Amino acid sequence: MPMIAVLALDGLPGHHLTTPGLVFDTAARAHPGVDYDVRLCAVGGSDAVRLGAPAPAAVLPYGLADAAEADVLLLPAHGEDGARPEPALLDAIGAAAARGARIGACGTGVLTLAATGLLDGRRATTAWRHTGELARRYPRVEVDPGGTLVADGPFRTSGGVFGGLDVCLRLLAEDHGERIAGRTCRELLSPLTVHAERVAEVIDRTLADSSGLDATLEWLERSLHLPLAPADIAAHAGVSVSSLNRRFLARTGLSAPRYLLRLRLQRARELLEGTDEPVEAIAVRTGFASPAALRPHFARLTGTTPRAYRTRHRAGAPGGKPLAARSATT
Repeated sequence: MPMIAVLALDGLPGHHLTTPGLVFDTAARAHPGVDYDVRLCAVGGSDAVRLGAPAPAAVLPYGLADAAEADVLLLPAHGEDGARPEPALLDAIGAAAARGARIGACGTGVLTLAATGLLDGRRATTAWRHTGELARRYPRVEVDPGGTLVADGPFRTSGGVFGGLDVCLRLLAEDHGERIAGRTCRELLSPLTVHAERVAEVIDRTLADSSGLDATLEWLERSLHLPLAPADIAAHAGVSVSSLNRRFLARTGLSAPRYLLRLRLQRARELLEGTDEPVEAIAVRTGFASPAALRPHFARLTGTTPRAYRTRHRAGAPGGKPLAARSATT
């Protein structure tokens, strides 16, 4: 039975303390074979943890020492005093990473994880109001400002608006598959009095990373030369086209076809800058049938033609408008 240790620091919101147990208990009750030992561990040297309003405090059954053999560490949000975490906590997180444990963090818990140095050179995210602080205090962390779940190696980070729900669902999907994670998410959200389509959007956002989208994004980068239709991308991800586009919007801000077009144009720019390949060959390598098919898209995003772009780049002049400035129009 995997053991999950929730490391509770003073000032954490009450729902951040209870969400992990709620998610994994809901999954275990509905699906035979799913079983977790969730331990709530007080970190501050006593068994009591001060909570955010309205509950003043909670007495927890475990301490930091009880997390020494955890398969998963979860670092929920906590108070925002800006102090460096206690060495004992940083050592415990480092030891967990060294033995191969997965580590999830949300909100200000990501700042605690970053203080260990384990996120250096990795992508991570946190609540939007803390992304600037994360980037400032830990400049070696590649901060994703989106707030939606980021998985990098053994680390799972998120903004934490639902108390780490997305992190817990991601862990559940990794252990038992997307189907069980999706059903658990639906069971948790079904009592909400919202329109059914809105529920679907919320589920897609929380499951965007645990749905295999990472593998699909990597596959797209390797497959730019292929004539890919939305149905092809959806088939690779194992979802419907409408669900695919919702998940791409949640992850990238673009629909799947527009994201693919942006990749194609970015690769074309790189080849124009770094190789002597003819424009005809570059068009084929990036999924355009001919230079004529490439030209209008390239001009709309850079303000020039592929050949003129290459000439300007090699002459040292500005190569038109950068893709990032107009990517929303792709």
